[in-house]
Amino acid sequence: MDTQRFVEVERYLTQLLVPHDDALDGALAASAAAGLPPHAVSPPEGKLLYLLARLAGVRSVLEVGTLGGYSTIWLARAVPADGRVVTIEADPGRAGLARRNLEAAGLGDLVDVRTGAALDVLPLLADEGLGPFDLVFLDADKANNPAYLGWALGLTAEGSVIVADNVVRGGAVADPDADDPSTRGARRFLELVAAEPRLEATAIQTVGSKGHDGFALVLVGAG
Repeated sequence: MDTQRFVEVERYLTQLLVPHDDALDGALAASAAAGLPPHAVSPPEGKLLYLLARLAGVRSVLEVGTLGGYSTIWLARAVPADGRVVTIEADPGRAGLARRNLEAAGLGDLVDVRTGAALDVLPLLADEGLGPFDLVFLDADKANNPAYLGWALGLTAEGSVIVADNVVRGGAVADPDADDPSTRGARRFLELVAAEPRLEATAIQTVGSKGHDGFALVLVGAG
């Protein structure tokens, strides 16, 4: 694969369709300066999340995996002023950086950044009655995506959308013998989605600066 061409095309699309934005660019720069891994979604993927949320008329979002808050900014901009975004980040330092980036973007009052392991925080959200969420974005540790799917189903309703990032794993997801925990988590997640009668889904391969990967798009139906 001509990975350099993929990067060039992504750069072209970004320059054309995702204009310079101080808050978004600042969040990426602050994340890099803090030594965070470059795991944030790409600018075109961030714009895709934003457009999906707008198309679906989303008012409430749950994000699992905040990192520096780059994707959180995209999602928060898609909800109305009286909407809400809850995002979960396991690392306190990253959560603090995300809060600062969200404040710089003027979204601090709209986003509730929860700190802790997602499998500890998700039951608390359920206990608080914060669902149903209109959109759930799963972008944390992929090994736990099957468990996150279970909680996502409990915190959504008919018509909600679930997006899971990084499900292709450089093509490894197609290998039934793959023993990498993230790949196995991605495979099991997709198998559970396929087996759940309430769900309709597809998954799309992507290429670009993040290499060969992809995302799953899931629509929640009647229970």
